[in-house]
Amino acid sequence: MSVEHRPQGPLQDSPFLRACRREPVPHTPVWFMRQAGRSLPEYRQLRQGTGMLESCTRPEMVTEITLQPVRRHGVDAAIYFSDIVVPLKALGLDLDIKPGVGPVVAEPVRSEADLARLRPLEPDDVSYVSEAIGMLVKELGDTPLIGFAGAPFTLASYLVEGGPSRNHERTKAMMYGQPRLWAALLERLARITSTFLQVQIEAGASAVQLFDSWVGALAPEDYRRRVMPASASVFEAVAGYGVPRIHFGVGTGELLGLLGEAGADVVGVDWRVPLDEAARRIGPGKAVQGNLDPAVLFAPREAVEEQAGRVLESARGLEGHVFNLGHGVLPDTDPGALTALVEYVHQRTAR
Repeated sequence: MSVEHRPQGPLQDSPFLRACRREPVPHTPVWFMRQAGRSLPEYRQLRQGTGMLESCTRPEMVTEITLQPVRRHGVDAAIYFSDIVVPLKALGLDLDIKPGVGPVVAEPVRSEADLARLRPLEPDDVSYVSEAIGMLVKELGDTPLIGFAGAPFTLASYLVEGGPSRNHERTKAMMYGQPRLWAALLERLARITSTFLQVQIEAGASAVQLFDSWVGALAPEDYRRRVMPASASVFEAVAGYGVPRIHFGVGTGELLGLLGEAGADVVGVDWRVPLDEAARRIGPGKAVQGNLDPAVLFAPREAVEEQAGRVLESARGLEGHVFNLGHGVLPDTDPGALTALVEYVHQRTAR
């Protein structure tokens, strides 16, 4: 792959991209997972009457939603507004996002025959993504845009279970009991995910994040043998573009070293492991991202700042640190608390 898509000029020198590259920064950069979404009244007003998946196909709406938290909070990066099942929907799969539930798949993938529905993703299948990112890059100026996708394991879990699952019993049953089918499923999902990220980078995304929301359900050896090769192939597919690659999962304290080994430049850490310990587990040569507990934002401002200060102290001296929450912004979060947190991190870490 060519490196011609690597951001140039002032954008390349943004605090977020510098931190991802483990270079000195004027302040610790901040962005929040799910910063664009239900916590913002302007988002709820704009989305009223429009389904989630439909909204993801409207470039003007996507552009406005992505920009909202940048305007309001002054974060150091925008993240493209979408959903991890968007590329699967673009393939023609019968799925929907049900409020209060999550992605629901009408016909789960349970057999070799079901794999036929997972054809390769073509860029034209998601042309609205390229259009929206083109609009966003113009609007964002010197603020980087993060593209994202769901990791093969998490997508596989939704497809096999038919929706969200607490125990992932059908997923694990396939992984252990039908290893060839499992490997073929993850290989197809890895190719789909790779194309989805490539489309975003070629349209102008400055970095990408791979969300493996449910991978914390796995033991390290199962992840290494049965999942990591698929995730690694995604990171390898976009390596030549020269943009930072971020890897994040929930409950991954025992997997942190493997998440970095899969090929990420930045490893996201949830709130359960202090960043200095996380960095030790990950090993040298990687930046870290995180990791304030999102529930802390419901506490008084002084308590939020105390806990954010602990995160910053834990990250002191690390090679590169992007401040974030340890998971996504909770829907009932006061937007003012997020704005104040950005200001606090910027002021405390100004150099």
